[in-house]
Amino acid sequence: MRRFQVKIAASKLSGVVSRHSKTKVLVLGDLMVDEFIWGSVSRISPEAPVPVVHVSDETTLLGGAANVVNNVVSLGGEAVICGIAGRDRMGEKLLDALDDMNVDTTGVFMHKDQITSIKTRIIAHGQQVVRFDRERVRDLDGRTAAKIFDFVTRTADSVQAVIISDYGKGMITSRLLKKIIPIILQKCRVLAIDPKINHFPLYREATVITPNHHEAEQATKIAIKSSHDIVKAGKLLLKRLRCKSVLITWGERGMVLLEHTGAISHIPSTAKEVFDVTGAGDTVISTFALSRGAGADLREASVLSNIAAGIVVGKVGTATAISSELLDAIRNGPASLRTFTPWGEEGTPIRRKQPPANK
Repeated sequence: MRRFQVKIAASKLSGVVSRHSKTKVLVLGDLMVDEFIWGSVSRISPEAPVPVVHVSDETTLLGGAANVVNNVVSLGGEAVICGIAGRDRMGEKLLDALDDMNVDTTGVFMHKDQITSIKTRIIAHGQQVVRFDRERVRDLDGRTAAKIFDFVTRTADSVQAVIISDYGKGMITSRLLKKIIPIILQKCRVLAIDPKINHFPLYREATVITPNHHEAEQATKIAIKSSHDIVKAGKLLLKRLRCKSVLITWGERGMVLLEHTGAISHIPSTAKEVFDVTGAGDTVISTFALSRGAGADLREASVLSNIAAGIVVGKVGTATAISSELLDAIRNGPASLRTFTPWGEEGTPIRRKQPPANK
């Protein structure tokens, strides 16, 4: 597959980042807490063939849709969150953390029959040993769904972008999606969706959906082994969902952006080292939606998302990129940070009009 590079000016990307502070994003989705237990291993347990972790520290961080909000705020944006949490100690802790970040939490509904989802990771010598989840997965009850629909209806026209962060934990249901997506599209120009496989047919007409390549494979039944495969899968998703763009994350190979205009772009990964991919998808969608809400076009928003993800995977644990890190990467990084590769039909390069020759 033939490729060629196109640069996006660093000043243009920096200008988008500078407008993040004037951009408000509504995040709707599954709220979680990420708990990390840090330690070291020096022996194997005599009770079973498993490592014995000597615990040295513990940290609790925002997870799921709450981590998407954390990313928006870290990048300088203003955030409003809508979701449900258990009326329990961890739910209160989550709400306090959001309040401390000056996030509007009037759309968070505490439910006595729900427990707050906690994902606990044991980390030894920088490597994850095991993860265990405490959660109760069940669909929204009608009363809570009505409250959420009312909140989104009242809020969508006061924000520049809406993110649906679907982790498949029961907050985002088929019935809710069918009702809220038309309302959001009517009131807000940017709708970004981090998808879950069961709901793919409902993500119609969004500004962008951001599956990883495994999710794209599941949704299209196309095994992604090459550039041709990922383009074929992306085109099929565009056709089925009639959305403005599909941004498929492709691990160390970067991302592929497919636009409704027919333009197809490959954005190479900028990560120097990969320590932990936890939360990288949250970084991608939050950066994209925030940047698009701040006036970036689809390609600029995708390149910024790629840069931000490259920063985050170089950190251990659920991490975020901050504005100064993003600006530094834009200004001082190699040219590949600001390049992408357009592909035309069947992987042939898109032909651009040449300027008239001087007479």
